Amino acid sequence: MTTGEICSFLKKEREAEIIYFEQTDSTNTRLKELAQNGAKEGTVVVANEQSAGRGRLGRNFTSGKDAGIYMSVLFRPQSGLNQISEITAWISVCVSRAIERVTGERPGIKWVNDIVMKGKKICGILTEMAMEGESGYIQYLIAGIGINVHYKISDFPAELQNKASSLDEVLGKTVNRAELTAAIIEELDVMYTKWPDQKEEYLKYYRDACITTQKQVRLLKGKEEKFGTALEVTDDFGLLVEYTDGTREVVSSGEVSVRGLYGYVDEK
Repeated sequence: MTTGEICSFLKKEREAEIIYFEQTDSTNTRLKELAQNGAKEGTVVVANEQSAGRGRLGRNFTSGKDAGIYMSVLFRPQSGLNQISEITAWISVCVSRAIERVTGERPGIKWVNDIVMKGKKICGILTEMAMEGESGYIQYLIAGIGINVHYKISDFPAELQNKASSLDEVLGKTVNRAELTAAIIEELDVMYTKWPDQKEEYLKYYRDACITTQKQVRLLKGKEEKFGTALEVTDDFGLLVEYTDGTREVVSSGEVSVRGLYGYVDEK
C-alpha cells in the first residue's frame, strides 16, 4: 500500500493532508507531534508497519508489515470534555460503515469501540487528546485505528488466537487495504461535518450494530469485577447494565467482557 494507491480512491483535494510512512513506531505518536506543531485538522498519518503500536489501557497492538491498516486522524473539535466523550463511538460507526462499503459485510461493534466479525476482534480504536487548561476545550483529538486485514491466525500471539482475526480470514477473500483506508477517511470526513448535532443517525447505527446488549457481561473497573446483563445503549452511548443483585448502572468507562466472545466464558 502506498500514498498513491490510497489517493486513487479519494478526491484530489484530499491528498495534501495524507502522510505515509513505510515504517514508524506509532501513527498516533507521529500525528501528536504534528498536531503540536500546528498540523491542520483532517491530517491523516498512515503506516505500512508499526514497531510500537498501542491499544487501549496501554496494551500492545500487533502491527506487522503489509498486513494491516494503521492510521491516525487529527481533529480539532470546538467541544468540551462533556461532548467529546461520545466521539469514539461515532468513530466506530465510521469504521464499521467503511468496512461494509468495501466488503459488503457489516461488522458488529462491541461496546465501546471494538469492531468484531464472527466473534473475533478485527479492529481497535484508540482516541487521545490534549486540552486547553483554562477553557477546558479540546486542543486536538487523535483517532488511532488499527485493522487486521491480511493476517493469518498463526500470525497472532498464542494468547490472542481465540480472540482476534482478520478481514481476509473471516471473509475468505483478500480485502484491498488502500480502498478501505480511503473509505474510512471519507466516512470520518462526513462524520466531522455532522458532529455533534446529528447524533441520532450515529446512535441508531451504533445501537443496531452493538453486539454487547442483551448479553451476559463481566465489567472490570480497576480491580473491581462485577457480573450482569447489558440491557441497552443509552442516548449518550453509555451501557446500561443490570447486575446479578438487581441493581442497575450506566457504565461510561471500564473493560466489558461479553460471555462467549473472545473466548470468555463464565466460571461456574
